[in-house]
Amino acid sequence: MKILVTGGCGFIGSNFIRYLLTSSEIKEEINVVNVDKRTYAGKGKNIDHMNLSENKNYKFILADISDKDIIDKVFEEEKPEIVFNFAAESHVDRSIFSSDDFEKSNFLGACNLFKISMERGVKKFIQISTDEVYGSKDEGFFSENSQLNPSSPYSATKASAEITALSYFKTHNFPIIITRSANNYGEYQFPEKLLPLFITNLIEGKKVPLMWSEENPGLNVRDWLHVEDNCRAIWFISQNGKIGEAYNIPGENERTNMQMTKLLLQNFGYGEEMIEKVTHRKGHDFRYAISGDKLKNLGFKYIHKDLEKEIKELVLWYKNNADWWRILK
Repeated sequence: MKILVTGGCGFIGSNFIRYLLTSSEIKEEINVVNVDKRTYAGKGKNIDHMNLSENKNYKFILADISDKDIIDKVFEEEKPEIVFNFAAESHVDRSIFSSDDFEKSNFLGACNLFKISMERGVKKFIQISTDEVYGSKDEGFFSENSQLNPSSPYSATKASAEITALSYFKTHNFPIIITRSANNYGEYQFPEKLLPLFITNLIEGKKVPLMWSEENPGLNVRDWLHVEDNCRAIWFISQNGKIGEAYNIPGENERTNMQMTKLLLQNFGYGEEMIEKVTHRKGHDFRYAISGDKLKNLGFKYIHKDLEKEIKELVLWYKNNADWWRILK
C-alpha cells in the first residue's frame, strides 16, 4: 500500500509514520512517502531519530503543499492510494499574531491536496483536524454533527478546509474522511505547546507561564490525548470509517490548566511559586469537549488512559532528551 503523509516531520505526523512502519497492529506492507517543507516545528529530530534513510519502505520529499505544480508532480510520480494530511500551522498564539502562514498552509495548501487527489484518483483522503473547530462548550460534549464555531485564525482555517473537503465530497464524491482530535501530548512535541514548554522550563529551573485572571485563574479546560492513541485512531478510522464522515478523537482526560500545572510541579517537587501569571490570549476558549461515541462504536480501544502515569514518563523523557529540545528553545 502506497501512503502519502504530508507534514510527516511534525509532532503528530512523525509519530504517525513511526506507527505505520513499526506497529504490530498493522499487517499490510506499507510504503510511506513523507512530504514536508520542514518549518520551525519540523526541524527537530522528530523523524531523524528513526534512521529511515536505509528503510526501503520510506521516502522523504522536501516540498510545500501550497506549491501546486510540485505537489502535482509528487502525485504523478508516487501514485499514492491514501493521503493523510497532517501538514498545518498549529500554534494558536502564532495565528493571532499573524494568520498569513495559517491561511496558506491550512486552507490553500489543503485545497491543493484535495484537488490534486481527485485528479489523480486517490482512493481515500484523511484530513487531520482539531476539536478547536467546534469552539468552546461550558457543559456537555460536541458530537460530529455539532455546528462548527472556531474562535481563532488557526481553528478557522482548519474548519474552512473541512467544509471545502466535504463540499467536494457532495459535488464530486471526493473520498474524504475527517478526524478531529483533542490536545495531543507525547515525545518530540515542539516546546511551544503547554506540556513541553512547562516541562522544559521546569528542567531549566524557570517558571511556567500560566494564563491567569482574577475571574479565571487557570481554569480553562483541555482534554488530553496521547499522540500514539491519536495515531492509532487515525489509522483505525481510515480503515473502518465511512467516506464523507467526520470522527472525533477525544482523550477522555479532562483537566483544567491549573490542574495540569500542579501535576507537573509535583513531578519536580515545586510549589505554586514557580507559576508566572500571564494575561489570557485573545479569544481564549474556556473548554474544548468532544464525544467519542462514534469512534467507540466502530470498535476502537485506547491503550494510554492513565494520564498521571503518562505525564511522569513524559517528564522523564524530556529530562533524558535535552539534546533534542534545548536547541529548539
